[in-house]
Amino acid sequence: MSQLTYNTAGESHGRGCLILVNGMPKGLAIDQGLINHELRRRQGGYGRGGRMKIETDTVDFLTGVRQMHTIGAPITMAIWNSDHRLDDAERTPPLHRPRPGHADLAGSIKWLTTDCRETLERASARETTSRVAAGALAKCLLKAFGIEVFGFVRQVGAARGDFEVTADNWRDLIEPRDNSDCYCPDHAADEAMKAFINDQKMAKDTAGGIVECHVFGAPVGLGTCVNWYEKLDARIAYGVMGIQAFKGVEIGMGFEVGQLPGSQVHDEIFFDESRKDTPTLGFSRGSNNAGGLEGGMTNGQPIVVRGAMKPISTLGKPLRSIDLNTKDAAEAGWERSDISAISAASVVMENVVAFEVAGALLNKLGGDSMTECLANYHNFLDTARQLPLDEV
Repeated sequence: MSQLTYNTAGESHGRGCLILVNGMPKGLAIDQGLINHELRRRQGGYGRGGRMKIETDTVDFLTGVRQMHTIGAPITMAIWNSDHRLDDAERTPPLHRPRPGHADLAGSIKWLTTDCRETLERASARETTSRVAAGALAKCLLKAFGIEVFGFVRQVGAARGDFEVTADNWRDLIEPRDNSDCYCPDHAADEAMKAFINDQKMAKDTAGGIVECHVFGAPVGLGTCVNWYEKLDARIAYGVMGIQAFKGVEIGMGFEVGQLPGSQVHDEIFFDESRKDTPTLGFSRGSNNAGGLEGGMTNGQPIVVRGAMKPISTLGKPLRSIDLNTKDAAEAGWERSDISAISAASVVMENVVAFEVAGALLNKLGGDSMTECLANYHNFLDTARQLPLDEV
């Protein structure tokens, strides 16, 4: 089978967002409700702007699906925009004053124009709608193998959620996260996050934050140490850094590993015969500082990823810029914007990570159909449980 990949197309105020997924095996049951639920979550959260009141994002399958099952062909999905006005020059006028922190200036020079409009339309975070749809489709695949993904907001400003996420308690955190305005399951932190976002709104400023994602149930051995570009931690970092406004990625302990001795970083290995029948094959760790990934491969522990999103680059109190036509000093241009999109960012990262894990899973298993993939999955685990194998 081919490698699992996806491409996106569409502009912020164009007809819609398009997603092309290649490499999904035949026979996968698609949970359209799950995909639409993730799209709704991306639209929510504290500090969002007026666009979210206009759009009602739902996925429309155009190719590769029959009776809500994949047929092994390329899958095309569409999410149509209610606010489509790209060809209306009055409603989407040229923008000649690039916004610091956005793609405006670099894109205008790259494509040799003084109008930032086309650059900003494609660089817009509206594109993340497509990435959520692709990741939610991948979640349908992961679910068939008992792999689940949980994302949330960890920090906004100085407000940081004080809670631990484990394989035993993460399901208990879903409801408080979903009842939280900032998608943080710590109520006190959620209130403090909202207060910080409110302060930025009053100051005509914006807020970023840190989001976190955990993957549970991934078997040992996804990814590889053979090729750098196939290492799962590298693939995850690449995918997360491709999200608009993300400026940093950590896996496991992250940057903290540079401050500590090895004895306080590396996760000691244990074996429990009674858990040999689980996807961890009975192996466990005294800690999970590696974030479930060693040598570019899953080690049976939960995958832990964090991403840092910078504040939105369109400010109510514009920063200094220039007019590209005259080169004279000017205030940066204005586009309708959020005060904070950190809650949405947690949903985007959760689904981006899900897609990369799904890709690594299919690379490991091979197979053109779900029947074949599931058989290969169980055969791999059954064989691994028999280690050490007799020498051939």
